[in-house]
Amino acid sequence: QVQLVESGGGLVQAGGSLRLSCAAAGRIGSINAMGWYRQAPGKQRELVAVISRVGSTNYADSVKGRFTISRDSAKNTANLQMNSLKPDDTGVYYCNADIREKTTYIFRNYWGQGTQVTVSS
Repeated sequence: QVQLVESGGGLVQAGGSLRLSCAAAGRIGSINAMGWYRQAPGKQRELVAVISRVGSTNYADSVKGRFTISRDSAKNTANLQMNSLKPDDTGVYYCNADIREKTTYIFRNYWGQGTQVTVSS
């Protein structure tokens, strides 16, 4: 059984920083893209940042220049460094990844349980 476990959320004042971490656990064969999504109250879940297996990145326009996604393929982890946080960044942040288990040839999409980020003004 594969699972994604997030950590690092919390409460921070506007202008502050937080670092989110995501660890993939289980019988991991390989991981393609890893990403972070967020969902604010009353809004749809949206992509924040994604990083490919080879390290190519893509960001939502609203976080460009403030957030940085990275990954450690050897440890099956992905991080999201969030700087200059704004109240609009408030929401539940979810880790997402395309993972192939050791016993299969098929990649499946997995979600973490989410971690709350609250930015106060």
